[in-house]
Amino acid sequence: MILKVTLRNLIAHKLRLALTALAVILGVAFVAGTLVFTDTMGRQFDDLFAKTGKGVAVQVRAKKVIDTADDSDAPTVPASLADTVSRVPGVARVSGEVSGFAALVGRDGKVVGGSGPPQLGIAWDPNDHDNPMKAGRGPATAGEVAVDAKAAEKAGLKVGDRTRVLIQGPPQDVTIVGIVDPGNLMGATVVAFDQGTAQRLLLKPDRFSDITVMAQSGVGETTLRDRIAQVLPSTGYEAITGTKMRKDNESDIAQLLSFIRTFLLVFAVISIFVGAFIIFNTFSMLVAQRSRELALLRAVGASRKQVTRAVLGEAIGVGIVGSTLGLAAGIGLALLLQALFRAAGADLGGGLTLTYQPVLWSYVVGIVVTVSAAYFPARRAAKVPPVAAMRDDVAMPRRSLRVRLIAGSVVTVLGAVLSGYGLAGGPIALLGAGAALVFVGVAMLAPVISRPVVRVLGAAYPRLFHTPGRLATQNALRNPRRTAATASALMIGLALVSAISVMSSSAKASISGQVDKEFAADYMVTPVSPGFDPAEPAKAVRAVPGVRLVTSAYQGRFKVGTQQHSFLATERPADLVQAAKLSLTSGSSELGRDGLLVDDATATSDRLRVGSTVMARFADGGTENLRVTGIYAKNQLLGARVLALPAYAAHSTHPAGLGMMINTDKADAATKAGIERALSAYPNLKVQDQSDVKKNAQKSIDSFVTLLTVLLALSIVIAALGIINTLALSVIERTREIGLLRAVGTSRRQTRRMIRLESVVIAVFGGLLGIAIGVVFGIAIQHAVSDEGLNVLSVPVPTLVGYLLLSAVIGVLAALWPAWRASRLDVLKAIAFE
Repeated sequence: MILKVTLRNLIAHKLRLALTALAVILGVAFVAGTLVFTDTMGRQFDDLFAKTGKGVAVQVRAKKVIDTADDSDAPTVPASLADTVSRVPGVARVSGEVSGFAALVGRDGKVVGGSGPPQLGIAWDPNDHDNPMKAGRGPATAGEVAVDAKAAEKAGLKVGDRTRVLIQGPPQDVTIVGIVDPGNLMGATVVAFDQGTAQRLLLKPDRFSDITVMAQSGVGETTLRDRIAQVLPSTGYEAITGTKMRKDNESDIAQLLSFIRTFLLVFAVISIFVGAFIIFNTFSMLVAQRSRELALLRAVGASRKQVTRAVLGEAIGVGIVGSTLGLAAGIGLALLLQALFRAAGADLGGGLTLTYQPVLWSYVVGIVVTVSAAYFPARRAAKVPPVAAMRDDVAMPRRSLRVRLIAGSVVTVLGAVLSGYGLAGGPIALLGAGAALVFVGVAMLAPVISRPVVRVLGAAYPRLFHTPGRLATQNALRNPRRTAATASALMIGLALVSAISVMSSSAKASISGQVDKEFAADYMVTPVSPGFDPAEPAKAVRAVPGVRLVTSAYQGRFKVGTQQHSFLATERPADLVQAAKLSLTSGSSELGRDGLLVDDATATSDRLRVGSTVMARFADGGTENLRVTGIYAKNQLLGARVLALPAYAAHSTHPAGLGMMINTDKADAATKAGIERALSAYPNLKVQDQSDVKKNAQKSIDSFVTLLTVLLALSIVIAALGIINTLALSVIERTREIGLLRAVGTSRRQTRRMIRLESVVIAVFGGLLGIAIGVVFGIAIQHAVSDEGLNVLSVPVPTLVGYLLLSAVIGVLAALWPAWRASRLDVLKAIAFE
């Protein structure tokens, strides 16, 4: 019987449940789309690595000492080691691999790629079947290159064309002698040189990035690895099997995919969390509207458990339908993400990969969330006494708001404590859990808060809109729990957006302050893609009339004990006084070959003083005894450590360039134009003055904030659906009341206005709650990370006012259909409605 009742109610209330199902669909679509997209990326990378490492039995490589900041710091192996390995029994073929940065310049003078996927330079190997020749031939001498087909197409180049290749050194004028077809590189570009040239330009003469070994037939890779390991030097190098090499490559990508998946799923969870409020509110209203029907079920013998199961059965039905359609929508979302990545230069190629996991999780998430959100309304439904079936009006049993006040306060305080602990350095998961508890706690408190706030928000309604305005306020106050639940859904999305706005505004203000305080140069030159050595560009800029000082900056890492540290390296640290307002508190800025400057905080924490010695280990495994020659005041532009460039260069294949700071006699348009002309051979470099530095930093922040806002927009859309659903169900609940209003002279226009005004006051109440919570969260986060450079608090009041106006607009739009439906009710039928 209960199954029949459940199915009948699903069919009877399909329109009422449609918007609830849509909230489930949107949340599940986010989850399914994320899983399908990352599974597709994983398959593409697996195929790429399986092809790249095919046939490799053993790889010989230098042991990795530290996680390098740039591939230019990666340790290399001597070419002579390849001859040693080739003599090991069981070796069929040895290949010395060369890999580094090389960017192709197109016919239009612009660099091809560089927006994420790597720009690879390699040594051409005629025996490498992974890169079959499509046209022309392989490079045989200096000045000749072969490029991948997609890069050549984007660059508008063909075999025989002359162009330029950018490396970490002087640009190279080359002739394209071949076009290779390595398959789908997922947006990466490839420029192949002959082996000698590749070693000289990308690494160092007679060095390889690593050595790959093919085994003779019948020789296992483990056996061959052990034989090769015996002939390697005792320290610094290792032999691994081809299987481990491929797993290591896949592990690096797995970390990237895990980050992308987690990043997107966080926003999916937010959308589902908002959807849970909608589901809870919808079923609460449905149960309240069907209280007599539920009482009749009890009167004819249904137990409390059966009534609960009947309501939960409806939730399961909504969950199944929503999960199914959400999975289909998720596949469409994955296609959209694939297209966006392709537009950004990372062409994933091929079709989507659909495994069992997205299907399973779509139904688990959709059904579990729906049933969980409907559980408490279902329990409340079971408490309707059978005798209520004989009454004309049936009121659902409700707890006092005093209970909600106490419980909500406890949950909110607990959430604030967990959030504070997470911000203070605890696990990041505690911050998320604490924020969720704060939202739940405030949602529990919202019915208590709503009465005074709604009265204030609706105070002007009677004067401005007369009777419809007064009725709208009274309707919003009539059921504070319903008003609060509807507003809470919108509160979550706007709270997160507001917190992000406070953070971004504070970041912009902090960066602007840092540039004013620490950036003394007139211009800064930075690369638009990785792979940059300031040495040659600096020479060109120094020849420009009016240029007084050029300070080149490099970045790298070393290890002290078990701790890794980043550092900035430069040729003449004394120039940093003029370029970056370096302020020494003790010692000297003269570093010599092995000097080190540290800021005062590092000196205190590491117990260093002028004259101290620091044993540093670099990426190549070599060590240096660095002398602390000076201590300087905290400087965000320079970081915590400044190292003598000779000490860094001695342990790096190509020191990783960070940029150049330029001081001039007169910072005018003519000087800037002269600098740009001097750097015309380097299309990957851009010249910025102080205002440009601020604008570009702010632009980067704005782009990131836009991305986060777009991802959070789905939760706001779901909240808007909740307002529509609440108003639509409210219209059904108040059908007789609306009919009586129409009968005593209320016009259709006044009826529509009443519903719209009620919607606006609910939405603005949710907006106020969200903005208040968001501002508190934003201030708390800024305070927690103020020592990391975010030292200026800036609350963007105009932006927050805009969000409040947006909530009002959402209220107006959400009310369009319910208001139209209310105004079209037949008066006589409405009065007779039960």
